[in-house]
Amino acid sequence: MSSKELANLVRAGLLKREPGEQSEFSRLVSSGMTRLTDAKREGLSPESKFTLAYDAAHAFSLAALRWHGYRPDQKRYIVFQALQHTLGIAPAIWRVLDKCHRLRNLVEYEGQFDVDERLLTDLLAAAETVGNVAQALGPVK
Repeated sequence: MSSKELANLVRAGLLKREPGEQSEFSRLVSSGMTRLTDAKREGLSPESKFTLAYDAAHAFSLAALRWHGYRPDQKRYIVFQALQHTLGIAPAIWRVLDKCHRLRNLVEYEGQFDVDERLLTDLLAAAETVGNVAQALGPVK
């Protein structure tokens, strides 16, 4: 993974350096796994599935950032945009997550839920991919 790009995000004020801790990493991954499992349950509303899958993806993405020794400074979405540099995640995946972040804000701040089945399916797949790759990082150094 490229620390040069992450260092650029520090200079831009989007990330700050902070040593990762194994306990925090493990809690974030565990939280992500629980939420992803719950998001796949039958009988949940699309809104609930979306929120759980989004929160799972965010937990995994934050875990990866923390594993590398960084923390978002102000913007929540940066964990998704950094995935290319923290986990080597393809742009197509982090773009789905970035789009879901914008939709999440509409739900949270305006009560507007407009997520179709395709996007929900893509979100679940993206969260699972990010979770699998984050878990494969191993212990925090």
